[in-house]
Amino acid sequence: MYTILAYAIPEESHKTIHQALADRARISFCGGKDHLLSELKGNEYDLIFLFLAARANIALLENACRCVPHTPVIVIGPEDKSEVVVKVLKSGAFDYLVHPASITRYEVATNKALENKALRNEVAYLRHRQDIIYHFDDVIAYSPGMKQVIKSLEKFARTDSTILITGATGTGKSFLSGTVHYNSPRRQKPFIKINCANIPEDLLESELFGHEKGAFTSAEKLRIGRFEQASGGTLFLDEIGEISLGLQTKLLRVLEEKSFERVGGNKTIYADVRVIAATNKDLPEQIEAGKFREDLYYRINVLPIRLPDLRERRQCLLPLAQYFLNKYSASLGSEVRGFTESALEQLQQYSWPGNIRQLANTVERAVILEDDELIDSYNLSLPTEKRINGGNSNATPKGNSSLAGHEKELILSALEECLWVQKNAAEKLGVSPRALNYKVKKFGITHPNWRKHC
Repeated sequence: MYTILAYAIPEESHKTIHQALADRARISFCGGKDHLLSELKGNEYDLIFLFLAARANIALLENACRCVPHTPVIVIGPEDKSEVVVKVLKSGAFDYLVHPASITRYEVATNKALENKALRNEVAYLRHRQDIIYHFDDVIAYSPGMKQVIKSLEKFARTDSTILITGATGTGKSFLSGTVHYNSPRRQKPFIKINCANIPEDLLESELFGHEKGAFTSAEKLRIGRFEQASGGTLFLDEIGEISLGLQTKLLRVLEEKSFERVGGNKTIYADVRVIAATNKDLPEQIEAGKFREDLYYRINVLPIRLPDLRERRQCLLPLAQYFLNKYSASLGSEVRGFTESALEQLQQYSWPGNIRQLANTVERAVILEDDELIDSYNLSLPTEKRINGGNSNATPKGNSSLAGHEKELILSALEECLWVQKNAAEKLGVSPRALNYKVKKFGITHPNWRKHC
């Protein structure tokens, strides 16, 4: 059963509303401005009917919409003038009914309002499930490099120019392309993503531009391509460096003329699309090797941005790990809430060649394996050969041959080379100052000049 609040509805309409909706909704009638606002603050309703006898009461509608922004409000009023209806809808109402309204009118307006609410809830759910961050303030960016990236992307989002995002695999190119779109003037239009590396070359053209029925053997019906789907919005071309030279020529034309033809067709289609491209390849090198068109490169490289590797943004590592822990604990119904000190140390010392994607997978696996509240280093299951060891991995430790002795020798060697400045030694070792300080205390390493340098 739905719950409906009917405010200040004239007595003669109570029976009509009951006849229209009583079989599927609990309807509460109330009157008085204070009573309405207290009802909205204390109870949750699926729909609100609001009677406005005069235009002066428009403030009451605005207050109600602010109080329950996710609940549709249908206004009922005695006037049928278009300017009144427009003002009511601009003030936040979902629909306007002229009093007295018929049973059918109440039924139709209610159905539309509840369907719209269900669709908005579904969109919100699907957005939550997507790997997209919708607000720049929610992006984890504590390192200077990432702060500058976010600052630049915020500026880029306000334009319609093509963006080229470069960076290693797993650095978050796809995530941030969505953030750009949902903070742009095109945010209400489609955001379409396509990974050019995952689609065979002979099918990629059809995916991008669509095809006509009968264009090739398996083309049994007309297909709309990604450019048409994204019309008015944004198209994210991931791994653009994998596109063949022939298809690059067609892509260049779309970017320059905003037009194309479907495969097997001769009708010119126009699509106003903002393109965000991404690649983990060095495109200038690809150009020199004859694998990427120079004119296309200049066309997509209008607003370039490079995402740093995870090892270049160490300040982001632990906050990201905690973010993924919270995410996977919630989705898996786990009670894991943090990491042990040894796990935190291991996270900081690892080189993360797979970047954020590898970190996410590592934490997800650890959440599944861990039986306690804190993830232990054992359940991180990181390959030891990839851990940062501060220098030549083939170097043989002098003195103590144990693992702890090896660690201490490496730390002492780095400290000596850095004149015993812990911050510089931590940077040389590829760990955070906090992790190094923990080891220094653990091994009882001291130096008389530290107070002066620290």
